[in-house]
Amino acid sequence: MRKNNIHSRGFTLIELMITIAIVGILASVAYPSYTNYVKRGARAEAMAVLLDAANKQEQYFVDNRVYTADLAALGVPTATENGYFTLAAKLYTGGFILTATAAAGPVKGDTVCTTLTIDETGAKNSTGTGSKNDCWER
Repeated sequence: MRKNNIHSRGFTLIELMITIAIVGILASVAYPSYTNYVKRGARAEAMAVLLDAANKQEQYFVDNRVYTADLAALGVPTATENGYFTLAAKLYTGGFILTATAAAGPVKGDTVCTTLTIDETGAKNSTGTGSKNDCWER
């Protein structure tokens, strides 16, 4: 009897299942890290816009002796560049509060840092389950 020297090519089902399991494990580790990174990036952008708006608010005060609730008068947009946070200004006697609120994208529904605020004294605050230091990174 003659033996056939035919070698099969390809993957066995078990090899394919092992590969899928490894990819699944890597994805389950990488995806939460990625979304956390994107949220931190969006918060950093909101912080930068708030700090810029606070500086412009102070310059407006020097020029006009009053603060303004009109962000357009300050030359500040009503949303961050990527649209993840909306911005608002509120006045009270002798001061202002600038607020960035999570609105869209990966930060929508974020319970850790729902809003970021800064006032005329430079005091930074936040709402959500995270601490001020979690939201206002140094």
